[in-house]
Amino acid sequence: MKLQKKDFIEIEFTAKTKEGNIFDSNIKEDIEKINPEIKAKPLIFCLGEDMFLKGVEDELIGKEIGKHKIELSPEKAFGKRDAKLVQMVPRKVFIEHKINPIQGAMLNFDGKMGKVLSISGGRVLVDFNHPISGREVIYDIEVKRKITDINEKIKAFNDFIFKKDFKFEIKDTQNGTSKKVIYEADEKFKAFLEMFKDKFKEIFDMELEVKVPAPLGVPQKPELLGKKKEIKKE
Repeated sequence: MKLQKKDFIEIEFTAKTKEGNIFDSNIKEDIEKINPEIKAKPLIFCLGEDMFLKGVEDELIGKEIGKHKIELSPEKAFGKRDAKLVQMVPRKVFIEHKINPIQGAMLNFDGKMGKVLSISGGRVLVDFNHPISGREVIYDIEVKRKITDINEKIKAFNDFIFKKDFKFEIKDTQNGTSKKVIYEADEKFKAFLEMFKDKFKEIFDMELEVKVPAPLGVPQKPELLGKKKEIKKE
């Protein structure tokens, strides 16, 4: 059966430059070449929803379950190098953030990753291009299976997006014509989870609702306690 957009799939993959340098993987023997401290684990995501590199997702749609070798040009991978993204940053910016710039270091600048190229007096030359930009890349991918169980899909979504295993249950909506997913989460997560209502509807075609459990020692609402026992009159 061919893979389609919005299919949840489990993959094993290794990504490398055309020269053979591995830069990403979830296979033990390959990921250890990048960083021995990173643990390999299965990757499950929703196809065609920008949860993986778009160029790879586009190539997988229409393919069968199994092994695939996907070669991408810079335009379909991490983009061409842009000279405008190599910028001179005043050293005082680093001092204000209590950062000691070191040549070759990758640093986070308000959500943008940059590599320190050189340091000269009070100025630091930083490259904000993606480290693999301008290169042709190869993804060796094995699609292990297609996930059909809705609970496993939602758990995979939670792990991918939230990096957290929230409790949830699936129920019928009030009119009984559709389904909704009810998350149980602390108050501090409620607004964050609700930001994904539209995405959740788009992927699962279900409403998302977030309930905050009552603090310990605080009684639940009467409707949650069930019917009261009737007292028989003598």
